[in-house]
Amino acid sequence: MGDLLTVSSTLMCPHGGMVTAIPSSGRVTLGGDPIVLATDTFVVAGCPFLIGIVPHPCVLVQWQLPAARSTSGQVATLTTESVGFCNGPDGAMQGTVLVQATQTRVEGL
Repeated sequence: MGDLLTVSSTLMCPHGGMVTAIPSSGRVTLGGDPIVLATDTFVVAGCPFLIGIVPHPCVLVQWQLPAARSTSGQVATLTTESVGFCNGPDGAMQGTVLVQATQTRVEGL
């Protein structure tokens, strides 16, 4: 199933930009940090990707494969096995999210 992702998980676009989760709920935490859901907003900052000489940075992440058996409030959670696609400003897919670090202890409120 993979480890759950939280707001403190280190996520990056394939070009080195940092992905930040903006959670819609903080009901369930992992190590004190809210877990993130497939419906939350994920923004990318600092992506240096170019098409030719024109900047075309990753700006948002869309999750296509959330956790199959883990939910919070009937919304799928995200794990290290989830697949998120980084999209440019025009919506073009530019690669998948790289999960660098997570936490492993669950706490419920």
